[in-house]
Formats: sequence, structure tokens, C-alpha cells
Amino acid sequence: MGRAGSQAKSRNSSKNYHYIDGSAVRKLQTTQTEREHKRSGIRTQSVRRTKVKAVPMNKGYIAVVAAAFLIVCGVLMSYVKIQSDITNHINNISELESKLNELRLANDETYTKIMSSVDLEEIKRIAVNELGMKYAKEGQVVQYTGEGNDYVRQYGEVPE
Repeated sequence: MGRAGSQAKSRNSSKNYHYIDGSAVRKLQTTQTEREHKRSGIRTQSVRRTKVKAVPMNKGYIAVVAAAFLIVCGVLMSYVKIQSDITNHINNISELESKLNELRLANDETYTKIMSSVDLEEIKRIAVNELGMKYAKEGQVVQYTGEGNDYVRQYGEVPE
């Protein structure tokens, strides 16, 4: 077996070179393999496609995209503003309800305090002893029926 016809690949991983071992001086062949040639062709084609795709971006296209971007930004800003307004209104309502509850409690406490401070026996004593009030006798009380009103105004003598 001769070494003149045998081929081996080099261990250089960046490029695939073929060399031929033989009895003479080694010659380094620097041709690329077909696979690398195809890869470089594919890369060149993808670069060309990218360049072709980038061409349609003219002024009109940019203007339409910019207008769409501005519209979307405007809609989003108005949405955020509305959300903020709703949150502020909810907080304001919560504060007003809290104040209302505080005022109701204060009103109830004041009413209870006033009602507890009124002594009906003391009022009766002052009315009878100091002001001369007397209880009505049996013939002095007159029953009168109103005509569906809640109160009665007397403009003249009450009929007997």
C-alpha cells in the first residue's frame, strides 16, 4: 500500500483543507469543500433577501407607521388617564363614606347624650309647681279627627 494515494483531513477546525501524503513534499490544497461553498452561497442569498425586504420602507410607509404609533400612544395614554380618574373617584368616595360614618356616629352620640340628659320628671315638676300647669279634667279634652293630614291647625273655635 502506497501513501501516495491516501488522503486525510487536517485537524484545523476553522477551515477544511485537504492534503495529500506521498513520498514527495507535502502540498497543501486550499480549496474549500463543496459544503462550505454552498453555505457561503446561502449566506449571500439571505443577505440579498434582507436587503430586498428593507427597500420598501419609503417615506409613506414610515409616515403610516408613525401615525399608527401616535394613535396607539394616544389611546394608551387616555386609557391610563381614565384608570387614574376611576381610582381617584373610588378613593374620594371611600373618604366621603368614612366621613359620613363618623358624622352619623357623632350625631347618634349627641342625640343619646341629649335624650339621657332630659329628665321628664324635672320638666313636669317645673311645669306644675313653677308655671302653674294643671292636668285637663274630663270635660276639657275634645277628640277631633283630621282629614288625612298629619297635623291640625286651629283657625277658629273647635265645634262641640
